[in-house]
Amino acid sequence: MKILLSTLNARYAHASLGLRYLLANMGSLQPQARIEEFVIGAKTTEVVEKLLTHAPKIIGFGVYIWNVEETTRVVAMLKRVAPHVVIVLGGPEVSHESGEQAIVQLADYLITGWGDVTFPKLCGEILNGPKPLMKVHAGVQPPMAEIAMPYALYTDTDIAHRTIYVEASRGCPFKCEFCLSALDKTAWPFGLDSFLDELESLHARGARLFKFVDRTFNLNIKTSLKIMQFFLDKLAAHPDDPVYAHFELVPDHLPDALKEGIAKFPPGALQFEIGIQSFNPAVQALVSRRQDNAKAAENIRWLCEHSHAHLHVDLIAGLPGEDVASFARGFDQLVALKPHEIQFGILKRLRGTPIIRHTEAYGLVFDPYPPYTILATSTIDFSTMLRLVRFARYWDLVANSGRFANTLAHLLGDAPFDHFMAFSDWIYSKTDATHRIALERLAGLVAQWLQVRGMERQGALDLVASDYAGRIEVPLDQRKAPVALPSRQARHLAA
Repeated sequence: MKILLSTLNARYAHASLGLRYLLANMGSLQPQARIEEFVIGAKTTEVVEKLLTHAPKIIGFGVYIWNVEETTRVVAMLKRVAPHVVIVLGGPEVSHESGEQAIVQLADYLITGWGDVTFPKLCGEILNGPKPLMKVHAGVQPPMAEIAMPYALYTDTDIAHRTIYVEASRGCPFKCEFCLSALDKTAWPFGLDSFLDELESLHARGARLFKFVDRTFNLNIKTSLKIMQFFLDKLAAHPDDPVYAHFELVPDHLPDALKEGIAKFPPGALQFEIGIQSFNPAVQALVSRRQDNAKAAENIRWLCEHSHAHLHVDLIAGLPGEDVASFARGFDQLVALKPHEIQFGILKRLRGTPIIRHTEAYGLVFDPYPPYTILATSTIDFSTMLRLVRFARYWDLVANSGRFANTLAHLLGDAPFDHFMAFSDWIYSKTDATHRIALERLAGLVAQWLQVRGMERQGALDLVASDYAGRIEVPLDQRKAPVALPSRQARHLAA
């Protein structure tokens, strides 16, 4: 095997769509190439050993914010024990500001941006000559119709045990400065008919959970409706073997035609990830985010009240110009809309994003190491930012998990952000930890906090027990959803 395509995924269930695109587009070199995936946390020596078992001449690594440190160690070891192997890097983490990165200095070649065409071309030159002189190669963006789709490269094992990632389009027309898509000029769709044929093939092979990575699924409503109709047809034809689809939704663009389609989906078949990020108009303008807040709130409320879609809505703390009070108002506003999950994110400085232009004016201080999390701003000091980080973690454990559905309303009361922040500060004072808190201990701490806030002891214990005993794991035959869902969604449905 002359060419290995490799990456370290965040977890086993995350099959790399990027590597499969590269392999699908290798052309005449495809028989000489294969994919070898790993999971972060694997021993560097074992990763290197498995890679070298194939005696490759070229190894191409997909480098991302979550794996760059471990991939750097892998590349460094490869260069020590097998210096003859040519290392080619690609991926969003190394496509910008590459000159200062240790992993780039270790590698032989770097492809920035799109690799579908450029990686096979570079491999051909390395293997057959003339050997490229330049280290950095700007990825060529081909017409979308010329990109071979990768879905046949999902194995039967992938389909049975891993998330099937798909995309109907690449890019994004919006310019939010904290996102790498701010560098895109627009969104580029794949041919819809050929894409739907690929979905049909995946479904015929047994795929049932589809996660769309498109930044803007509802940008083109006609396309959105046709894709949703594909899934509705499958649900109608196979009610006992249903599908589950995940889309990223623009919150303020939900016309009636799309609402009609969404309303047809049964419980447990549809999930939307919705980026609000901030409800503060001044902050939105500062980071070039165009959003009709009133329309976005109205649409989220409609989705909660008139659809069965599971809603995962994002907020970002630490944006330039936003203080804690402003973020708290946005958080409380979102809680009032009652989405199933609020993903409380902390701003990260992705390499290449325009957010860096606000560094001096707004005192942005980022961690110099991945994932480059914001540490302080002119309106949020370091200590307060750490409190927000802990809040986010405890929110995920208690609220987003779906395990405390009855208890949550009592925790939040009439001031959700302030009350949960008080709980967050208290639980940290008791545990000095945000991870590895056993569920039984967490439930006990929640009950104890309710008593600190004035609830009678037996009432607090009974309230937590109603969640802890009844909704930790929901038997499949008792779920309201018609599909074996990811556990968190199933808990929300059960509640």
